[in-house]
Parts: sequence; C-alpha cells; structure tokens
Amino acid sequence: MGKRLSAIATRTGDDGTTGLGDGTRTRKDSLRIRAIGEVDELNSHLGVLLTEALPDEVRADLVDIQHDLFDLGGELCIPGFSMVADEQVARLDARLAHYNADLPRLEEFILPGGSRAAAQAHVCRAVCRRAERAIVELGTHETLNAAPRQYVNRLSDLLFVLARVLNRFAGGADVQWQQRKTQTSG
Repeated sequence: MGKRLSAIATRTGDDGTTGLGDGTRTRKDSLRIRAIGEVDELNSHLGVLLTEALPDEVRADLVDIQHDLFDLGGELCIPGFSMVADEQVARLDARLAHYNADLPRLEEFILPGGSRAAAQAHVCRAVCRRAERAIVELGTHETLNAAPRQYVNRLSDLLFVLARVLNRFAGGADVQWQQRKTQTSG
C-alpha cells in the first residue's frame, strides 16, 4: 500500500489538491476524495460510538469494522487497487443474521433514539448511507470494485440493527414512529 505519513503539515495541499496512494494528485473536491472523506467521517463516528458502554461482542464487531473502513479508504485512495474482500461483506451478512435472530419483528418504523449508544449508532447509519451514495456516484464516473459498495450497503443495515440491540442492552426498546393526523383548515 502507499506511503505512510511521516509529516502531517506538508503544505502540498495548499493549492487545493491532495495526493492519492499511487502518488498522483487530485483536486480535494473530486468525487474520489469526497468518498474517502465520507468513509473517514463514518469511522470517526464509530470511534465516538466505541466510547459508550457496549456489549463485548458489539464492541469487537465495531473495532473490526473500523479496520475494514480503513481498508476501504485505502482501496478508494489507490485507483484500480483492491483491498475490500468478499469475505468482509460475508462477515457483515453473518453478523446481521446473528443480531437479527434475537430481535423482535418490526411492526412500525422506528425513530433514531432511545439510549445514547443507539442514537449514535443511528448517526453512524446515516453517515454510512451518505458514504454509500458517494461511492455509488464515484462508480458512475470511474471503475470501482463491487465489494466497497456492497460493504457499506450491508454496514448501514448492520448499524440499524445494532441500534436496536443497543436499546435493549440499555434496558429500553425501539422508539416507534407514530403517524399524526394533520388538521386541515377549511
């Protein structure tokens, strides 16, 4: 993989460009850099979630996911390079099945909220969806492997399910959406 940073303030980005892992430079507002930034933001939000009280298995899964997201960022920063494997996507599928097995069936839409950890998991889910949109858009302009797109799609589902798990871990339940009837004036 590309070079590791030894100096943070390089001043090479003062012209509005940034270096990719293959040594080329691109504009900081390019689709590729936007996708990388969205993945980085997601990883940072997961770091906040990891400061909460969590079940050990959820904590272990989130740490694994943070490492996977670093792989994803690496793949995005080197055009034509592959780091995210089908096995990583399959692992998310397995974790989804594991956590879903113990959850009650959803009868209604749920709102982001409940415990602080669950609310943060919902923030992570929303940021993950934004990262997915950025990766999909990048893929319409440049050739990308399918695994990164599949990974973030599964991850957003897993984060939704983990929010439900975390509400139960905190002794609560899902916050259900309640449809309100609107009053019309005549």
